[in-house]
Amino acid sequence: MAIDATEERAVSAGFLARHAKALAVLRSLAVSALLAFLTVLVVEWITRGSLAQVRNYFTNLQQPAWSTTGVFFVLYLAVDALIGRQHKAVLLVSPLVVLMGIISQQKQVFLTDPLYPTDLLFGRQILELMPVLVQDRPWTAALLAVAVLASVVGLVSLWVFAWRRFRPLTGKERLTRLAVALPLLAGFVSIMDYNEFSWMRDRLKVFPIMWDQAENYRHNGFVMAFAINLPMANVQAPAGYMTEAIDKIPSKPMPAGTTHRSKPDVIVVMSESLWDPTRLDSVKLSADPMPVIRENQGGNVFSPEFGGLTANVEFEALTGFSNAFLPTGSIPYQQYVRKPIPSLATFFRAEGYTARAIHPFSGWFWNRTSVYKAFGFETFKDVDKMPPLAKRGNFTSDEALTRELIRQADMQEDPFFFFTVTLQGHGPYDDGRYAKTDIEVDGRLDARENRMLASYAQGVKEADGSLKMLMDWASARDRETIIVVFGDHLPPLNTVYKNSGYMKSVTASRKGSAEQMKREHETPLVIWSNKTGAQKEIGTISPAFLSYHVLKEAGFEHPYYTGFLGAVHDRLRVIDRYMLIDAKGSATAGWARQKTIDPLVRDFRFLQHDIMFGKQYGLERFFNSHAELMAAGS
Repeated sequence: MAIDATEERAVSAGFLARHAKALAVLRSLAVSALLAFLTVLVVEWITRGSLAQVRNYFTNLQQPAWSTTGVFFVLYLAVDALIGRQHKAVLLVSPLVVLMGIISQQKQVFLTDPLYPTDLLFGRQILELMPVLVQDRPWTAALLAVAVLASVVGLVSLWVFAWRRFRPLTGKERLTRLAVALPLLAGFVSIMDYNEFSWMRDRLKVFPIMWDQAENYRHNGFVMAFAINLPMANVQAPAGYMTEAIDKIPSKPMPAGTTHRSKPDVIVVMSESLWDPTRLDSVKLSADPMPVIRENQGGNVFSPEFGGLTANVEFEALTGFSNAFLPTGSIPYQQYVRKPIPSLATFFRAEGYTARAIHPFSGWFWNRTSVYKAFGFETFKDVDKMPPLAKRGNFTSDEALTRELIRQADMQEDPFFFFTVTLQGHGPYDDGRYAKTDIEVDGRLDARENRMLASYAQGVKEADGSLKMLMDWASARDRETIIVVFGDHLPPLNTVYKNSGYMKSVTASRKGSAEQMKREHETPLVIWSNKTGAQKEIGTISPAFLSYHVLKEAGFEHPYYTGFLGAVHDRLRVIDRYMLIDAKGSATAGWARQKTIDPLVRDFRFLQHDIMFGKQYGLERFFNSHAELMAAGS
């Protein structure tokens, strides 16, 4: 009987031990699930800025809040197993995700869009601009430094605490977690490619909304939308793209370079954040900051960007291609320019021109050194290849850059094409940037906003003066000289837009009526010749059509830039990701989602994909001068 009692006690003790172990495992899993939930909640709170919206996200079962929580739960199990200690994964993963959420929220404040995976490609640019931001907002920078330091200290303390207190996982537990978690994570990764339909993704309520990224991030949440955007670097060929499709694109039988007069020199200046501040109806400026631009302005550029991403506007202006045909959030300069691509530089070089790019900043910024080489520029004069230039505020002054531009032009014997990107107009525009401003602001804004606008208007005034200097120099030349000046995007004036009543938000909308979109995306455009004066009645055009107008003004014909692109321009003036605006001003919203697309727009997309990503079937026919130039240089 004693033996039986002993055995019974042993069995009971074993059962209790197994029960206690099972409860410990369940508690551990419950804590991991809670940590996953809290991670998603905090990130969504940061990126949405509203607890009510977060509540709706979790309570609406048609949105993937709980699917996202499940992904984090499985991820935490896998990372804990790899580390060998429970609940350590949250200290690795959550700080990174929260940081990304903070960056995304700040990006939306200044640039409208949330954080895209492609943004990580230009982190070096942000670091390069940090000294400027520190100088402009020292107290904000100091508080941010303290917050970062406190966060690091807190995180390290948590790591030490966790290492001492969090239970190590047994070998069996680690293997079990990995056996369950890794296949689930692999399956999740496999269904994230938005180019392919996924039944499982559909069941999880994850719906890729690539044509509307604001809605994509709202519906799917920050983490899921970010994951969906990861494959955007893999550009899929549009349906129907093939040799026959390119062969069917009509083209005029015109020889490249036909001209009715001598070859003019061409200077294209993309002026950083150049915009007309007198458009703010509720605000009065004491003087017109841009009288020269206003007198010679022939139209407007419809910028696809707002407050930044200059390189995307530059891409359109130089190539005659459109960002509207590329994945939302992509940056061609960073992702797609990996081989020679036809541009205005290769056209002018084929005509015997010197083709030079000039920008008073580092050549690696926006990957310009590599891109300009791929575009066919013979030389790129960045800040390291020019003499020291005077600064105005934080950046190289427009006046100093213009004088350097004139100096380089005077050294040329052959006709030249110069493409210049200015820098003085770059934000921020807070008070104190200039010791004195010549333009006073009066209106419905507060004192800080008035000073910000006055600072910006001063930069516009000096850009206008630099254009006059350049035009005066050109007027004294015998050779015809064409000067093109345009703004890349509206300036990031933050609350000025909203509080003046100019915009509904602090940033421009991505979608709206044609009138609203023009209001929030138009920048001034000047095309002027020292022989024929200013070109007028250009209207509002996408940057992709600039090359057409430049070559027309210079008297050239080209199978693509004035031929095919000219045919597109005759029908459409603005090709935006969300809207087409035709020559009569009529708008077509949501065109990319329609079952049938205008054949001309379809051919435009085919040809762009063919040259950038495809087999270049149309290179010889549409870009023969580029093909010959590249063949000669190989």
